[in-house]
Amino acid sequence: MRASLLLESDPAGAVRRASEILALFPGHAEASLLLATACRNLGEPATAVRVLDAVIASGTDSPAILLELGRAYAAGGRVSEAIAAMRTAVAADPRLADGWRELAAQKFIAGDTSGGDEAYERYTVLWRQPQELVDAVRALGDNRVEAAEQILRRRLSQFPHDVAALRLLTEAALRREDDLLAERYLGQCLALAPGFAAARHDLARLLYSQQRIPEMQSHLDRLLATRPRDINYLGLKAHGFRQLGRNDEALALAAELVAEYPHDEQAWVLFGTVLREVGEPGRAIDAFRRALVVRPGSPSAYASLASLKTFRFSAEDLTAMQERLSLQSVRGADRVQLEFALGAAFEFRGEFSTSFQHYARGNGLHRATIHYDPMFVTERVRRTEALFNERFFAARAGWGSQQSDPIFIVGLPRSGSTLLEQMLSCHSQVEGTRELADLPLLALGLLSGVETPTQATLFEKFDALSCAEVAALAARYLESTRGHRRLGKARFIDKLPGNWSLLGFALLLFPRATIIDARRHPLGSGFSCYKQLFARGQQFTYDLREIGLFARDYVSLMRHFDGILPGRVHRVHYERLVGDAEGELRRLLDHCGLPYEDQCLRFHENRRAVSTLSSEQVRQPLYTESVDHWRNYEEWLGPLTSALGGLVEQYPRDLAG
Repeated sequence: MRASLLLESDPAGAVRRASEILALFPGHAEASLLLATACRNLGEPATAVRVLDAVIASGTDSPAILLELGRAYAAGGRVSEAIAAMRTAVAADPRLADGWRELAAQKFIAGDTSGGDEAYERYTVLWRQPQELVDAVRALGDNRVEAAEQILRRRLSQFPHDVAALRLLTEAALRREDDLLAERYLGQCLALAPGFAAARHDLARLLYSQQRIPEMQSHLDRLLATRPRDINYLGLKAHGFRQLGRNDEALALAAELVAEYPHDEQAWVLFGTVLREVGEPGRAIDAFRRALVVRPGSPSAYASLASLKTFRFSAEDLTAMQERLSLQSVRGADRVQLEFALGAAFEFRGEFSTSFQHYARGNGLHRATIHYDPMFVTERVRRTEALFNERFFAARAGWGSQQSDPIFIVGLPRSGSTLLEQMLSCHSQVEGTRELADLPLLALGLLSGVETPTQATLFEKFDALSCAEVAALAARYLESTRGHRRLGKARFIDKLPGNWSLLGFALLLFPRATIIDARRHPLGSGFSCYKQLFARGQQFTYDLREIGLFARDYVSLMRHFDGILPGRVHRVHYERLVGDAEGELRRLLDHCGLPYEDQCLRFHENRRAVSTLSSEQVRQPLYTESVDHWRNYEEWLGPLTSALGGLVEQYPRDLAG
């Protein structure tokens, strides 16, 4: 025991102690193992192999001896022999976790990727989480992100190669919506442990959320090579088809999954989601109902049904959701989904007070899980206004791409941007795509290699761009969006409401692009955000006051660009569009430099897939019922009204001209 304590601190001392034991007890297996390990630590793997070969020749070939022999071979660069020894060790003891991990490492060195992945998966099953990581998981579950980070960094200071700790740090980064840092942590995980399937799956999901589908697919292909029918991997693959507009393939794969996994709730939810997007709400409802059969009371199924704006819950649905919510065991995201679904159910019934109570509880629960600081957005707006001014653009006249392909539609969520996209996509010269992440990814790419990026860093990068770099970035944007332009039309729509915060960057890259500001009454769009549980992002929408502050920042930035570049941003008010669709459409097309085409008014006949929450509304003719729907909740919107400042009073004047 004393000799073994010297292995790390004084391997030469361990050699002396082990040799003394072997002098007294020749062939002693444990002393021989100790001697071989010490020799390997001293950089003498050949000596270690000779010691272990002698032990094995004497008839002692325990899994520990065989594993150490594999390590000695590996230290000497004898990879095939290391693999053989380690394979024999884990065959003798299939629960030898370190044996599977080290066998995986040697297989990766040998170029056997699938074999390495399979071996590492065996290790993952056997691995036991240390108490520090249990504590970190518990802290993340309680949304104590800072506490979790402290635990994990302390763990990594002692064990810098602990990939499980790095993966948990990724979760903490994602809670802060710091995708750049999350991707960095996952990259470190996979560099240390290429077979860490859970980390690779996390990275694939992160890439999916950023619409980096080709990169996501390469990771999925590797995961599927080991587990070709894994429902989580195949489900993500189906989502990737959705992002690429390959809707037939997405639908076919989702149908395969419900056939192969008929008792999986999420398979039916995925199938229903794809059906909703391709314009088959009846079949989508059937799929969500099947999810409820598979898992009675399924919160995600009820939330999906609530997202179908033309669906109405029955009295039986209402009772089932309330009974489910009364259970103490229903926690976290399940409880949030049920609260939002009940809010929608009572809204449909005209019971607005009860509806608002459920919305408020759902928002409160979800807000407690989010790290969001409204001042981050305010600071970004101030930096944008300070950098992207008249002098900035005057000094860069003639920069960027002179192509006018992109039509950027920005706005607050739930302000009619999907309706505008659907109308424009009916034009013979315009192609609708989906909510593209290419512009934000291009901006984030400027921070690659920066150790601790900040908002200030990003704006410094914007300011430092040369004419050639701006042209290259514009070309990269056009290339990255090309895959979404499946019809090859002259113009295409980039409708990502959040691009408003990158409007200066967009105008720098594409001074001839069309910019459309989708605007709606601030209480209308604000409350519509508040009653919606978004899949990801939109962190500001779960508190009425924070919605108001966000809207003020948005309007401030739009006014800034109106002032420095008059007429560059074309504003469309939802209320005016509903009231005078043809007149607004003519003005919009004129601003885009496009001839008027009457089919744009028949947007509800367009069968293109729509992935946003407005997918059903835009398949119906224009209706006015939703314009003032927020007034049913006006008495509870005080925090929103106060935070909006004067925007509520100013809106009618703005609308009037």
